[in-house]
Amino acid sequence: MRVGKRVRGVRTSTAGGLLALSLTVTTACQAGSDASSTSGGSDKGKAAAAQVSITPANGSTKARPDGGVVVKAAGGTLDTVTVKAGKKNVPGTFNPERTEWRSTWTLPPSTAHTVTATAKNAEGAGAQANSEFKTLKPAQTISTSLDWILEGNRGDKYGVGMPIILNFDREVYNKDAVEKALEVKAEKPVEGAWRWVGRQQVIYRPKTYWPAHQTVRLTAHLAGVRAAKDVYALKDFSRTFEIGASRISTVNLKTHKMTVKIDGKKKRTVPISAGNGSTMEYTTTSGVHLTMEKGNPVRMIAPGRKKGDPGYYDELINYAVRISNSGEYLHQSAGDYGCLGRANCSHGCVRQPPKDALWFYRTVQPGDVVKITGSRRKLDWQNGWSFWQMPWKTWRKGSALA
Repeated sequence: MRVGKRVRGVRTSTAGGLLALSLTVTTACQAGSDASSTSGGSDKGKAAAAQVSITPANGSTKARPDGGVVVKAAGGTLDTVTVKAGKKNVPGTFNPERTEWRSTWTLPPSTAHTVTATAKNAEGAGAQANSEFKTLKPAQTISTSLDWILEGNRGDKYGVGMPIILNFDREVYNKDAVEKALEVKAEKPVEGAWRWVGRQQVIYRPKTYWPAHQTVRLTAHLAGVRAAKDVYALKDFSRTFEIGASRISTVNLKTHKMTVKIDGKKKRTVPISAGNGSTMEYTTTSGVHLTMEKGNPVRMIAPGRKKGDPGYYDELINYAVRISNSGEYLHQSAGDYGCLGRANCSHGCVRQPPKDALWFYRTVQPGDVVKITGSRRKLDWQNGWSFWQMPWKTWRKGSALA
């Protein structure tokens, strides 16, 4: 391609063919590490034309997706940069001096890309460069999904304690590269951080509870992220979910009462009966729980016991809302109504009167907060969604970017 008035008798040979030189705008694709524009600039008093270089090089067929696109200008400033992955625009940013442009995220693998960049020198004379390349085809791929409970409740509203849990289908070794690609945007922003649990799960929670009544969007810009050696993600991943009302229930095992506040206002006081404490497993855990799922009825079987053993039970329990992975639920009391509001008689769950259990069941959201106090058994932060049990400073240290 050539633009402007041609200079007679001057030609330069490149690996891509003949390059026409111009007094004003020159375009060329050069072999090597980049594509660049050049100009003679031989007239006295005239500023040399700007030079534009593009990486990956024009004609590359196995460009690494995690290298992104870099466009640089020498002897001038960049005017425009357009990058497309197939038909989609690739976002990027200029440095303050506008001498460099970099793509914001990694590039999708196995995809043809086109780059067009223009620059100007101090006198306004322009230069242009182009590059066409293709990103490599990964030897292995990795994909991600949200925790299945969250996926199963898509479209519902969630509580102010709701975590974002991402699971990967193979181990992640470049945790920092993956974490840099994860973007959480809330209508009412609060500070938050990711924490890795092993190599296949990463969890996000805010420093404080989410502000109520807002939309939160997760965008995982994973296409082209190198998660491990020769392992790349093929696609981005995004989800939007709604934070509903602030529902915080406080359960006091010593006074045998539960208080439910919605958006800061007390809505109900419920007489309850919790774990009898005869064994550790029959002791309700103290700490910040989150509501995880519900069922009506839920079959509950004594753990580690068989029929005929002391303490064995096998019952269908109505209006049950799970709050941990150790068998703790808030549910309708199946008998022993005399214990409600007076004594702890259960096998570890929090029992409620029928009308209160029904109300709680119908109005609960995944991720609602249930604070329990009064027992000697402390809730472990990895028991269910009990991530609020970990102090914020400790939580942040689990980030690959900390």
